[in-house]
Amino acid sequence: MLNLVGLIAVGVALALPQVAIAGDAAAGDHRYHQSCHACHGPAGKGVSSYPKISGNPVEYTREKLKAYRAGQKIGPNSGLMIMMAKPLTDEEIENLSAYLKDAKYEK
Repeated sequence: MLNLVGLIAVGVALALPQVAIAGDAAAGDHRYHQSCHACHGPAGKGVSSYPKISGNPVEYTREKLKAYRAGQKIGPNSGLMIMMAKPLTDEEIENLSAYLKDAKYEK
């Protein structure tokens, strides 16, 4: 019986970090409209030379934002993206990633 309880405890402990890093899409929506909306448009649909950024897996968006925050040049708008991503916290990146995964533009 003690082994079963130990296995359950280990399983819960391993699952908790995954829950802790899940972003808050509502908070991401709010942050998106503070910093990203002007260039990337409603729900990240893309505007002019600024690409569509919605509909990607959370991991993809997370890694892109972290790369920009670290100062990595990825594409033609890297200078602007680096400047915008520098002040983002890990939590804000998680929230933005969660929001953009399922963001939909409704006319």
